[in-house]
This record gives sequence, structure tokens and C-alpha cells, in this order.
Amino acid sequence: MLDQITHRGPAGREIIETPGATLGLVYSLADTAAVEDLKERGVARDGEGRSRLAEARIAGERLVLTRDALGVAPLYMGHTADGALSFASEVKALGVGSTEAQELPPGSFFDGQRLQPYFELAAQDPLQKPPERIAQELHRRLSDAVEASIGDGEVGSWLSGGLDSSALAALARPYVDRLHTFAAGLEGAPDLAFAAEVAAFIGSDHHEVRVTFEDMLSVLPDVIYHLESFDALLVRSSLTNYLVARAAAGYVPAVFSGEGGDELFAGYEYLKGLDPAGLPAELIDIMGRLHNTALQRVDRCASAHGTVAHVAFLDPEVVSLALQIPSEFKLQDGVEKWILRRAMDGALPESVLDRTKAKFWEGAGVVDLMAQYAEEKISDADFLAERVLPNGWVLNSKEELLYYRIFREHFGDMDDLLWMGRTKGSPIDE
Repeated sequence: MLDQITHRGPAGREIIETPGATLGLVYSLADTAAVEDLKERGVARDGEGRSRLAEARIAGERLVLTRDALGVAPLYMGHTADGALSFASEVKALGVGSTEAQELPPGSFFDGQRLQPYFELAAQDPLQKPPERIAQELHRRLSDAVEASIGDGEVGSWLSGGLDSSALAALARPYVDRLHTFAAGLEGAPDLAFAAEVAAFIGSDHHEVRVTFEDMLSVLPDVIYHLESFDALLVRSSLTNYLVARAAAGYVPAVFSGEGGDELFAGYEYLKGLDPAGLPAELIDIMGRLHNTALQRVDRCASAHGTVAHVAFLDPEVVSLALQIPSEFKLQDGVEKWILRRAMDGALPESVLDRTKAKFWEGAGVVDLMAQYAEEKISDADFLAERVLPNGWVLNSKEELLYYRIFREHFGDMDDLLWMGRTKGSPIDE
């Protein structure tokens, strides 16, 4: 099982054996004292801190699995043929000896018999404070979350030039002597220009990855293998993310990612068309879907290269405040993430503070390249013949079929795919 996820822990591996269980872990930072402490306590852990945690712990005669509140760290479980509970950070590791795979839901634990939630996302009563004070508090909590993530270690930042990633890079800059930032995109992609402007403004050591369509095709099989998904939008957005993560791994062991900002502060275009009264519930819904979609992209792109991605927007203190911010301060007069823009006023160039939301794959210049490629490679007849999967799911496009064919080469025809997330709005049956 550890052989399947060696990429997650290039620094080493450990086996922890007790009378009732065997735990295995790989680790990316060679902290011998920390590893020895885990071994003594009978714990295998992915992540540690305020927002990222997947843990297997020996408690008496039971193995207890716990996952962080929003599912930043991945955790799956299954059972071997003889009924033993097994667990892993990626499904490919479970496939070695388990007959099934199930995602442990965010904010829950499993003690071998009962699956119990300990956290539930819910709308909160709105704050009765002026926006200036809320913006100041948001800036403070984000800054604290960034500082806590840095600790004493080296860190860089994926930088798309959008508001979220730019905010985290700007907040991190005062805490490190040298901040490496990384942007990726096709020639002429808007992300490259905006990211370069932010990097110059905050004084980071900036690195650009100029991507070609051939680059994306060459890494596509690896992206799908690590991502463990064929969801079209998820794969498409992971291509440049994977390439920028690969570049970052040559400089730093950890990076910041701006994931979560859109869900907390109403960053998506379609939200502008909703009844304002329904906005809090919609934000709760899309936040609850992050764990096996966008957060999976962030985790797998970083982990594929042995690095860790910090998502400071999903720090518990930040989330707690965001859930209390009135909807009219998130989406005001058609301006998305209005309160976050106010919180970062003066810390970023005006052009970035005023930049509207662009999907990661749009800003990187990918647009419809993969869809066009799939249209050329897959006939209408083949699409009709293959679009219904063994479990009844229906593929939405030829692009998704292209990705599913690669997925099947890696993992075979899997009847059970309930552990896999799909982008909101993707139908899963006729």
C-alpha cells in the first residue's frame, strides 16, 4: 500500500505494528522526532494543525479514523477480504488489499463500528458590525492563519494573479525572508500577467511556467492517475495546477493555495443570479462539496510532487468569521468577494483588487483546448456507445470520455465510484 503513495512522502516511510493493528505512513519532511512520537503513540497522520488532518489512531483495541472539518486532507477506508478495516490517503493504495473504497466524510470519525460526525457546516447569524470593522478582522484572521501555516518552515505560493492566491502571497511575504511564487499558463494567458504584477508589487521571487498544449497532453495520464477522477472540469483545472506544482517542488516543500475563497465570499459568477436570501445556503452547499472536488485537485497536485499545500482560507477561525459575514458584504452591487477586496485594500495592486473571477483553467489559457482535442479523437458513435458507465453514471461530454478511458487504463472498470466527487451540476444518471 505504501508503494502506491510513495510520492506523498519522499522523505521516508514507517511501519507501526501493535498487537491489534498495523499502521503505515510516508512523510515528506524528515522530522525524525515527530515520526518517533507518532510511532510511540500508535498514530499515522497526514497533516497537523488547525485545518488539515487525516489520522488513524490506535485507541485500546480499536482503530479510530478522523478527518478534518472540511476535508482538506483526504482519507478513505475499506475492508480486506477477511473483514479487516483498512485506510489510505488515496484510493489506489486501498486497491492493493481492499474489496471496497469509501470516503470518510469531512468532519467525522469512524471507530470501526460507528461513523459519527463531530462538525457540521451551517449558516450563522450575521454580524451586526460595519463593513470596515469586519474587513479589519478578516485581514487579521487571514494573516494569523498564514503565519500559523508557515511556522518555522520554508513556503512558497501558487499565484494565479486572482484575488485569493494574491491575498495569501501578500500576507505571507512579511513572514519569510524570501517568498517564491509560481504561475502557470499558456502563452498570453491573463494569469501570467496578473501574477507577475502581484509578484513585483510584493517583492517575491517569481517563477513562470509557460505551458504548451503538448505539455498538457504529456502529463494528462499522470494527472488522472494522481487525481483519481475523470470529472471534466476537475481534470481540466488540474493540468496547469499539476505543472505549476511540479515547478514549485524544486524550490519549496510547501505552498499556499487560494482554494476556498470563492466558496466563502461568493466568488462565482452564477451566484449573482440567485435570490440574495438563498446565498448563504448556496455557499454552505458548495463549501460542503470542496473535499472531493477542488480540494482533491489541490491535494493531489501538491502531493504528486511530495509537497504540501496550505489552504489558509479554510482555517477554522477564518471560516467561522466568514460564515457570519452578511451576504450583502460578500456580493455587493454585482461585485463578488467585496468584503475580501476591502480586507486587502492597499496590500495588492488596484488592478488585482478589481479583477473579476476567472476559472483556474480559463485564466491559465486552457479554455476549450481539451474539449476540441476530444472532439477530434472520439467519434459520435463511440461516445454514444461508451458514455454510460458500468455503475449507471452518464458521461457529460467527449472530453469526459477521453479522461474516463485514461482512468480505466489506470484503475480498470470500477463498479463502485461513490467515493468520487463530481462537479456540481454534473448528472450522474439518465
